[in-house]
Amino acid sequence: MPTVNDQYPTKPQHQMTDEELKMAAIAQYTNSNPSVPTAAKSTFPTEIVELPSRGLVYPEGHPLADGKIEMKYMTAKEEDILTNQSYIKQGVVLDKLFQSLIVTPVDYDDLLIGDKNAIMVAARILGYGKDYETEITTPMGATQKVSIDLTKLSDKEIDETLYTRGNPEFEFALPASKRTVVLQLVTNRIQKKIETELKGLAKLKQQDATLTTMLKHVIVALDGERDQSKIRKFVDSELLAIDSRAIRNYLKTVTPDIDLSYDFVDEEDGEPFRRTFTIGLDFFWPDTKL
Repeated sequence: MPTVNDQYPTKPQHQMTDEELKMAAIAQYTNSNPSVPTAAKSTFPTEIVELPSRGLVYPEGHPLADGKIEMKYMTAKEEDILTNQSYIKQGVVLDKLFQSLIVTPVDYDDLLIGDKNAIMVAARILGYGKDYETEITTPMGATQKVSIDLTKLSDKEIDETLYTRGNPEFEFALPASKRTVVLQLVTNRIQKKIETELKGLAKLKQQDATLTTMLKHVIVALDGERDQSKIRKFVDSELLAIDSRAIRNYLKTVTPDIDLSYDFVDEEDGEPFRRTFTIGLDFFWPDTKL
């Protein structure tokens, strides 16, 4: 999981002094003003979060190359972000929250989506504690209320031998057409481009193209050529379904992420079972009545 230090403390370890509170105010200001020197930052209690990627795909010298990111505890300022109606309507409320919590000086759009998911879980822990109350469906189809200890989540296993340090690209031979593509892992920057393109297609009232749009952005080379127009034509008219499925399965294999499956015990028969749980609105809005 996104390990929040070795032992997660449920509360900051000491009451902040007046001087620390003043410095915290400075830290809040510098978080939203990159021109202010970073030395004034990180006065709030912080934790080091380990990322699922282990830093493997970030280039040497990148702030995340060591596979860790520093985050501060959530404050009332962040709760203001969570209730900001403008952010909610724009669909950027969680991005604004995470950007406010991250202390490490990093370009937010560089984050792999899997690493961003780990930051989401860490943000929930640092804001509202490690226990998440939710409901799951048992193997017998019953609905059961459960409490999940978020600090016990693990990262998805990845084969490090498939990675070239500092390189988010992977060469893959298509099983049916025998053509070779180069695939890139999805970062927040790429995800935003995909979402922007999909919104544009929706305005034109075109049919849903979520899958092909994603493929157009993750395939960066075809048989050694990086011509985007050729790649787009290939996806639209030549990519076989069996090859498309193979690409998606391979990307799942090489994409670092957090594993949201958890071990439960069936209340009816006492038998253990493992389920992937769903993150709901109450993850960051615990008082929401669903």
